[in-house]
Amino acid sequence: MEIGDFVARKSYDKDVCFIIVEVDKESETAILKGFDVRLVADAPLSDLHKLTDEERKQFEAASHRVEDECLRLIKSRRELEHEKRSLRKEARFESSPDFFERPGRVLHLDGDGTYLNKCLTMYRELGIRAIGKHVPEAQMPKTVTALLEEHEPDIVIITGHDGVIRKGKNWSDIYNYRNSGHFVQTVRQARKYARNFDDLVIIAGACQSHFEALLDAGANFASSPQRIMIHALDPVFIAEKIAYTPINETVNVYDVVHSTYTGTDGLGGLESRGKYRLGLPKSIY
Repeated sequence: MEIGDFVARKSYDKDVCFIIVEVDKESETAILKGFDVRLVADAPLSDLHKLTDEERKQFEAASHRVEDECLRLIKSRRELEHEKRSLRKEARFESSPDFFERPGRVLHLDGDGTYLNKCLTMYRELGIRAIGKHVPEAQMPKTVTALLEEHEPDIVIITGHDGVIRKGKNWSDIYNYRNSGHFVQTVRQARKYARNFDDLVIIAGACQSHFEALLDAGANFASSPQRIMIHALDPVFIAEKIAYTPINETVNVYDVVHSTYTGTDGLGGLESRGKYRLGLPKSIY
C-alpha cells in the first residue's frame, strides 16, 4: 500500500472509497481521506483493500450520480422560485423592468485543495460568486478574520476533513474529534468579525463534526447532528439556497438541509435571512 492508492476498509464492508495520504510502516497503519466524503480516518494496512480500476470506477460513478441528482433538485427548485420571483419583479418593477439580480457572495475555506476545486466548479455551475481558499484546518482560526476583511462575503464556509477519533467514547468531548476544535475556533473568530447572524451566514464542519459546539460558537449551519459522513459538496448546496433566497425572506431550515445529500442526519442549523437582492437599473456597460 502506498500514498495515493485508492482503498476501502474490509471491516466496514468496503462501503467508502478512501485515498491513502500517509503510511506509517512502523505501526503498519495508514491515514485515509474520503474520496467524496469529508472524512479522515486511520486503519491498519491489513484492513485495507486496494481497489481495482473497475471498483474505483464504480465509486466514481456513484459519486457522479449523487452530484447530478442534487443538481437536478436544485435546478428544479430554482425554476419554481424563478416563477415566484418573476411575479415579485413584475409587481415591483412594472414601471421600469430594467432590473438586475445579485445573489449572495461566498468565501469558502477548505482544508482539502481537491475538494475546494470541486466546489468552485459547482459554484460556477450554480451561478454563485465565490472565492475559494485552501487553508489547513489548524491554520483557519489565524487566517479567517483577514480573509473576511479582504473579501467581505455574505456567506462563509469553513470546512475540510474531520472525524471522531474514538467511537463509543464521549461524543460531547471536542478533543475526541480530529478537526472540530479548529472549526469551532474559526467560527468564533468569524462571529467576532460579524456578530449579527444575518450579516454573515456561517456554514461550518465536515464529516462527523461536533454539531452542537459549532452552533454554540456562532455558526448558522453545521454538521453533523448524528455524527455521520457528509458529501464533499453538501456545504455548497446549503450556500446556494441561502445565496438565492431574497433578503426579505427567512430561509426555511428544512428546505436548506433537504437540498443536501445527507439531509438532517448530516446537517442542521438555525433560521437565517437570505442574501439574494434585486437592483435597478441594469448597466448598459
